[in-house]
Amino acid sequence: MFPPVRSRSKRLSTLVVAIALTALVASGCGGDDPDTVNGKELFVAKCGSCHTLARAGSTGVAGPNLDQAFGPARKSGLGETTVEGVVLDQISNVLANSEMPPDLVKGEDAKDVAAYVAQVAGQSGEDEGRLASAGAPEVSNKPIPAEGGKLAIDANPSGALAFASTKAMAPPGPLEILSANESPVQHNIAIKDASGKLVEGNVVGTGGTSTLQADLQPGTYEFLCTVPGHEEGGMKGELTVK
Repeated sequence: MFPPVRSRSKRLSTLVVAIALTALVASGCGGDDPDTVNGKELFVAKCGSCHTLARAGSTGVAGPNLDQAFGPARKSGLGETTVEGVVLDQISNVLANSEMPPDLVKGEDAKDVAAYVAQVAGQSGEDEGRLASAGAPEVSNKPIPAEGGKLAIDANPSGALAFASTKAMAPPGPLEILSANESPVQHNIAIKDASGKLVEGNVVGTGGTSTLQADLQPGTYEFLCTVPGHEEGGMKGELTVK
């Protein structure tokens, strides 16, 4: 979500500039307190696939690790309000060469995301109260059965790092595995056997469907998304062939 920083000196320069910009506009800010529950839900759905943030349970690697980016500065005295301003500036002023799309979150939603990141980035422990369950995708443990030589294991429509279920089942033989993805977050479907042999489908987003063909022997397989950081974030499950 946030533009990558290529060196320590550039990271410090970016941070200093962002803090300065925040200071210039801070006196004009106002309105209601940010909704950090909404902020966490939006972060998980739209940002977690690219960024690591331990308290949000995200392990994305395409963008900066936010715990590493803000943790040391906070220990050195950088305040939560300043971090919030820096994050909001990064969201609102996306660099031209950044992988983060502009207007990913806007207005009050952007403020909510910034407030949540500022509250938890670089902080140990776990979220509590309403924040503890915020952003958790609805995932079934009921096995998805193959039908007519096809097995549909859809990605979570919110963009969260999860499939519709953590389990699936199919008979031995030729099988087409499909994974519809309604979200703009890029995903695919892949399967891996006990030896580590991997068969991958195409990476898709925004209404695409990832597909693969396999001829499966009886046994247990892992299905997963191979986009970097997604399997580690929980986008995986067990396929039983019998």
